[in-house]
Amino acid sequence: MKITITDVHKRYGDVVALDGPSFEVPSGSTFGVLGTNGAGKTTLFELLVGHDRPDAGRIEVGGLDVETAGHRVRERVGFLPEHSGFPPSMTGREVLSVHARIRGLSGRTARIAECLDLVGLSDAADRAVSGYSNGMARRLGLASVLLSRPPVLVLDEPTAGLDPRGVAAFHRLIERIDRETDATVVISSHVLSEIERLCDEVAILQDGRLRAAGAVDELRRSVDDHVTVVCQPTADRAAVLEAVQGHGDVTDTGDTLEIVCDREDAFDLVATLGEQQHRLDGLEVHEPGLEAAFHEALAAETDDTEVPA
Repeated sequence: MKITITDVHKRYGDVVALDGPSFEVPSGSTFGVLGTNGAGKTTLFELLVGHDRPDAGRIEVGGLDVETAGHRVRERVGFLPEHSGFPPSMTGREVLSVHARIRGLSGRTARIAECLDLVGLSDAADRAVSGYSNGMARRLGLASVLLSRPPVLVLDEPTAGLDPRGVAAFHRLIERIDRETDATVVISSHVLSEIERLCDEVAILQDGRLRAAGAVDELRRSVDDHVTVVCQPTADRAAVLEAVQGHGDVTDTGDTLEIVCDREDAFDLVATLGEQQHRLDGLEVHEPGLEAAFHEALAAETDDTEVPA
């Protein structure tokens, strides 16, 4: 289900939370919203799920105007806020049972079991929530959102406060949802590598304004069309070094050879190194990351706001 955000403005007193961002979230995509603290991510999500209204502009979910939709938007959008809690004395299964009854879901027992399995909590379903780790509690929150099978999931900082194992488990869960359902998933995060791993497209916000938006691969290429090829010679290092000459800028780190070249030249370079594979212990190709695009977008804002001398 497609989400369309058009020239949205929101102010709280003297604070401008959103200053006219416009972009689309394609149906069925996993979409990332990036920004520093105060960029407007949480405000945008509050508007998207109908918890607040914009001062101007329009947000549509599947063609439905969120501002006038009322409860209908909550039938389409499942929202997991950054901070959510459950009664500690209740079990995970009991928590989901309450949520299912509130939503008037039929076949609740089977649906609860399905969601518990999806988020990996079947074995802990009948334990008190007070004994859950942070990661388990976040997965229970996601299970409560998934109960009604909403076509849109909005996840605000879903891995905040999780340890590395919890983050990895949550990533696998989001990837499974993307792989096995048609849901449109919108995720905010401060962690660039997380968005780069999970998302097809991103929007970058700063001070309530949209600084960049588009497919992750396109944003990375827009920053730099160079790639870095790293190889580790194990024998006849001089021969390998001679073979890569002329294919780009070569740096000998002592352990590896790093060759920076144009993307179109990387194929010839890899083919050349393939002929040297008996002398190599490893070969990697690194493309520009989303981090470079993010920092360029923020730098562009600084340039835009500079006052000429």
